[in-house]
Amino acid sequence: MHTGAPRIDGARVVVTGATSGLGAAMATALVAAGAAVGVAARPGHRLAESVTRLRGQGSAVEIPVDVRDADSVTLAVREAIVRLGGVDMVINNAGIGMRTVNPRFFEHPQPFFEVGPAAFDDVVATNLRGYFLVARAFAFHFLEQGKGRFVNVSVNEATMGRRGFVPYGPSRAATESLSAIMTEDLRPYGIAVNVLLPGGATQSGMIPDELPEDRRAALLPAGIMGPPAVFLASSEADGLTGARIVAKEFGAWLAAYRAQHGAGRTGAPG
Repeated sequence: MHTGAPRIDGARVVVTGATSGLGAAMATALVAAGAAVGVAARPGHRLAESVTRLRGQGSAVEIPVDVRDADSVTLAVREAIVRLGGVDMVINNAGIGMRTVNPRFFEHPQPFFEVGPAAFDDVVATNLRGYFLVARAFAFHFLEQGKGRFVNVSVNEATMGRRGFVPYGPSRAATESLSAIMTEDLRPYGIAVNVLLPGGATQSGMIPDELPEDRRAALLPAGIMGPPAVFLASSEADGLTGARIVAKEFGAWLAAYRAQHGAGRTGAPG
């Protein structure tokens, strides 16, 4: 599938949860397209190894952060601005899934009333509070520089109502609401907010090890998130806000977008 992936040399992008899964796939695609990427994740060997790997392909820096902690996020934003010389786009991706609450959630769904309060709070603290804290902190930087872009990673709406998917489903439904409100709050300032989701279950650490091979074969590759992430960081996405892009359908979506708006310039955002 040809999507006309642009070069985005000079773009400065922070990706949270970028050491594995969808975050690692997006960070890899962004670096390969020429962006300087802030790899934001909890400090440790996984973060160091991820940055070392990405530096073999382009420009990447470590941004240690716990997205659930406001002070940690504040320090991480300052670090990203200094180390990247500013930030053009932030991808809110850090999250935890049902595996942390019920390791066998695919085969043995757990009703909401069997979920412990601590497990519920842990998922919501990462998937919702984390998005809020990161967006809030970077919004001040974007307001000061007069431009910026947010991309909030989400899931299919079916997941939000699926049996046995508390608290993951509600946490992602809440991030969609947060995204919609962010879009309107930031629209007057020319700061973009878009939602990006894979379009199905993906090959990532959120999938149980015991998933049958026939179902595992149907999983989407994490790399499916790369092309739309690069597009959203490019000048072709200038002025785009309030979109909900499904990565599995990105080729068709991009063709329709270009037919409506014309094939725009490519490169880093202006």
